[in-house]
Amino acid sequence: MKILLTDVYRIADLARIEIQTDEAEAVLGQLSNIFNLIEQMQTVDTAAIEPMSHAQEMKLRLRQDVVSEFDQHELFQSIAPQVETGLYLVPKVIE
Repeated sequence: MKILLTDVYRIADLARIEIQTDEAEAVLGQLSNIFNLIEQMQTVDTAAIEPMSHAQEMKLRLRQDVVSEFDQHELFQSIAPQVETGLYLVPKVIE
């Protein structure tokens, strides 16, 4: 993809960035290098490569699915200002 100096100015304008001519030319070179790298990467044949969830072969350690907390909702609701049928009541804040 060919990027022009006018494209750099347009991007800077959209980003609300003030850019000088010498900065724009430097950014143009950097963006051109990035787009060239992207074009190179798109030419690589990845059809036979299996997708991976992580760059390294690793397994997550899983913990046992057991209850580790006790049901204390009655204790917590005992100090609440207003409770009704197990629900906290709060004042209406939006009309």
